[in-house]
Amino acid sequence: MPPKLDINKAGWEQSEFPILCETCLGDNPFIRMSKQEFGRSCGTCARPFTVFRWNPGSGMRFKTTVICQTCAKIKNVCQTCLLDLEYGLPTQVRDTALGFVNEAPTSDINREYYAQNMEGKLEGNKSGLDSGKAQSAGKEMLKQLARTDPYYKRNRPKICSFFAKGECTRGSECPYRHEKPVENELSHQNIQDRYHGRNDPVAKKIIGAHAESQGLKPPEDQSITSLFLTSLSPDSTELSIRAQVLKLLPTVQPAELKSVVHVVKSRCAFINFKERDVCERAAEAWANGLEIDGERVAVKWGRSRASKPPTPVTSSVAVAS
Repeated sequence: MPPKLDINKAGWEQSEFPILCETCLGDNPFIRMSKQEFGRSCGTCARPFTVFRWNPGSGMRFKTTVICQTCAKIKNVCQTCLLDLEYGLPTQVRDTALGFVNEAPTSDINREYYAQNMEGKLEGNKSGLDSGKAQSAGKEMLKQLARTDPYYKRNRPKICSFFAKGECTRGSECPYRHEKPVENELSHQNIQDRYHGRNDPVAKKIIGAHAESQGLKPPEDQSITSLFLTSLSPDSTELSIRAQVLKLLPTVQPAELKSVVHVVKSRCAFINFKERDVCERAAEAWANGLEIDGERVAVKWGRSRASKPPTPVTSSVAVAS
């Protein structure tokens, strides 16, 4: 019985070729792939899907698909490395720059149902992302960060665990790399966080470095939780600024925005947040500026209030007559 006619396999995915980025595909024009229908469950929606396995080039490790094609189309990512197909960046970087909100459910109960519903809407090569309405400042930021050339170094063999213990006896014949592993936050990643764009250490490093290069390095004073906007439109109001700020920061709740102080004469505004980490996320997202009421607005960190100088104490001296 064909899988689609079997009620137990109705939601399973079959495909003829994977959705891959140029780096994962490799530079070998005569690549050979093995195909296994329903070889494993998707790393995000847990549905069985067709698994592909191949060697991208000489001296490289074998690679395999880890998520199904439906999940890859929803986020427009590679089925293997989970990086954006257009810019070659983590999804958290792309979503932060474009102000996208993650609509995919993360619970085990709803994610398979959501994937099945999206499968019918994403027939062919259609992507689930619509970046046409995204602001130009976010697209400019992604163009600056995009990796235009393939990075084949990412396909190198993994580190030999026996060499790390000092027990590998295969020498040059060992197919794994003989290097000491580096233990840092970049070595602790998982599929769910990378796919949904949350708590991704690689993305945080990229966004933080770009914000610093644009002059938005977080000040050392942790009490500063405000951003300064300049070159506002003459038509801007406190309400329009607040609405656009919340729209461009979909992960920020309205209650996390403390206040918006609009100075009409100077065409500037102060965006005050309740928490420092929320303010830092906003600064990283607006590293290339933001658009409010049709104008490109520049962003700077606020300054701490200077402490008032102590008033001198004058002591009166009684003079005896």
